[in-house]
Amino acid sequence: MATRKTTAERIADTKEKIGQYEKRMKLLLNRQKEADRKARTHRLVERGAILESLIGKADTLTNEQVKLFLEKTVQTEYARKVLNRRSRPRPNPQGRRREQPLLRRRPGAAARGKRASPPFPL
Repeated sequence: MATRKTTAERIADTKEKIGQYEKRMKLLLNRQKEADRKARTHRLVERGAILESLIGKADTLTNEQVKLFLEKTVQTEYARKVLNRRSRPRPNPQGRRREQPLLRRRPGAAARGKRASPPFPL
């Protein structure tokens, strides 16, 4: 014959389950935070590598010089246009959203080995 649990026993079981679920939720939240941190770190490293590949002798510049370069570059009218255009997608006649290139390179500039000079003295 099955014995029925008393109300007090059911309350204790429920409290135990609540504790287990809270611990489980805490572990899942910690995993999510760790994954977010790893993704951010990866993104920062990738973008730093891109920046260094585009700026000649970037390893000789100080952090302040790089920051100043980026601030001045982003403040140009062309950069504002590009960033504004990037923030709102253009409609596509086929109804699909397509990725827009952030910057268009001039044909042949890279082949000639020319780099854009910064808009300020380093």
